[in-house]
Amino acid sequence: MSTIYTIGFTRKTAEAFFTLLRESGVTTLVDIRLHNRSQLAGFAKQDDLAWLARELAGIEYVHLPELAPTQELFDSFKRQGGSWEDFEQGFRDVMEQRGAYERFDRALLRGGLCLLCSEAAPEHCHRRLVAEGLAAIEPRLQVEHLQ
Repeated sequence: MSTIYTIGFTRKTAEAFFTLLRESGVTTLVDIRLHNRSQLAGFAKQDDLAWLARELAGIEYVHLPELAPTQELFDSFKRQGGSWEDFEQGFRDVMEQRGAYERFDRALLRGGLCLLCSEAAPEHCHRRLVAEGLAAIEPRLQVEHLQ
């Protein structure tokens, strides 16, 4: 049984974030954010995060925007006050249309994979949905949310 981890960077210091990753045995951090260069991301901006992950924790960084929601779907939930249920269904539809899980590089699932997004908790974050989608096609996976 392999574990796929998920983590959000919001409400974490860089120290707490990298300690969680290191202690969990994460070897590959997969950034599934649509926007990963925002100044609001602090230490989790793409270029900084790739360097920090490698230098502080020996973790490979990969950005897979094909596992992010569309801008339209993101806006309908975050900016227009759409329901989580509508977002969740819309996201599942987008992943199916893209064939995202079928095309996912299964070599990444061999162990030590962690999905990254911004939300502090996984309940209303697409990283949980991606983890569930990957676990559905790879039954040997269990999901653990790092908090």
